[in-house]
Amino acid sequence: MYKNLRDTLTVKGISVKSYAEFLGISEKSVLNKIKEDTDFTYPEYRKTCKFLLPEFSPDYLFATDKP
Repeated sequence: MYKNLRDTLTVKGISVKSYAEFLGISEKSVLNKIKEDTDFTYPEYRKTCKFLLPEFSPDYLFATDKP
C-alpha cells in the first residue's frame, strides 16, 4: 500500500474522488492503485508528483510497504 500517498492526500484535504477526477480515472481505480492491486501509470505518477504534490519527494509518496 502507498501509505504515504494516502496519508498525504488526507492531510492536504484531497478526497479520493477529487484525486480520481484529477487523474481522469474512477475512484475504484484510485483505491486499487493505492492498495497496489493495480499499478499507477507513468503519466499518473508524474501528474501527481509534478502538479498535485510537488512539495513531496516521489520516493516518499510512492514508497511501498511490500517486501
